[in-house]
Amino acid sequence: MKETARQKSILIKENSPRRYLGVDLHRNSFLVCIREQGQARFQRWSLEQLPEFAAGLQAEDKMAVEATGNTRWFCRTVAGRVRRMVVVNPHQFRVISQSVKKTDRRDAALLAEYLEKDLLPEVRRKSDQASELAQGAQARDQLVKMRTMLKNQLHGLFSSYGVLLEKKQLASRKQRARLGQIPLPPLADVQRRVLLGQIEALEGSIAELERAITGAAQNLPGHENLVSVKGVGSLSAAILLSAIGPVEDFPDPAHLAAYFGMVPRVNNSNETEHHGRITRRGNKLARTTLVQCALIAKRYSPFLSRFYERIQRRRGAGKAIVATARKLLTIIYYTLKNHWVFSDFAAFAVEA
Repeated sequence: MKETARQKSILIKENSPRRYLGVDLHRNSFLVCIREQGQARFQRWSLEQLPEFAAGLQAEDKMAVEATGNTRWFCRTVAGRVRRMVVVNPHQFRVISQSVKKTDRRDAALLAEYLEKDLLPEVRRKSDQASELAQGAQARDQLVKMRTMLKNQLHGLFSSYGVLLEKKQLASRKQRARLGQIPLPPLADVQRRVLLGQIEALEGSIAELERAITGAAQNLPGHENLVSVKGVGSLSAAILLSAIGPVEDFPDPAHLAAYFGMVPRVNNSNETEHHGRITRRGNKLARTTLVQCALIAKRYSPFLSRFYERIQRRRGAGKAIVATARKLLTIIYYTLKNHWVFSDFAAFAVEA
């Protein structure tokens, strides 16, 4: 016989000195494991019952939930009702992600158990505005990749009929319009018109998203400081700021570099220590944006240009640009932390 909502509420409100709640969150429901004094019990709730569930929480409760699509909404609803809310990175919590026996009950129980032991890999929680910007930037990135895929299909279509396109022929609406004058067979002509139409539609959607993202980013703390760094535009600043969040969370530039996945893997055994490629952990879009900004910034900054050339001579262009990107990230760290605004980035001159 199913428990009524009232019975569930009574069960939640049982008095206890400290409870640890593991939440296995889904699209339409969530399973809660309540662990106290070494014992565990389970309750399943629908998302419509979330306000009722939140009302039954106790001030001393601690709760853990995996990061997923609706986690931010879930946390916002229960915020302030528990002593601690932990959002778990599922890729780092391998006890669940690599489990051979993966069930809702087991996942919720493991979250509650490891929360009690304080052994969960916690995700940094940023402001709603930064999270919304990050989500918008990811959407724009997906549309850009779709546009690139369609342009590659056009290149392939024309190439199959002996017509080699240059990149500039797909760069603007005027150039793309001229492609309609190239004679093609009927079916290929339909394919050309469809691909060109989809590219035009994506161009408009990408431009609209960029305007919204750059407009919203101007209200983020540190935006004025970051765009004063030569090579960091308004869109790049929005992506980087939404990824970094409060810079005070990082005690030094090395921690920020590790968060971006810009530090080398280290294999240390006995007396041997080997440094490999960078970890590539964290936000891929932010890391790619940082590298793109570094390629531009080194054109204007003699300091970054000399640094790049020195590494390039010893270790090659690939490692040099990664090292330069990390150097730029260090500059970004101190720019945000010290509230610098550069009057002349090339000379590293800061406004008084």
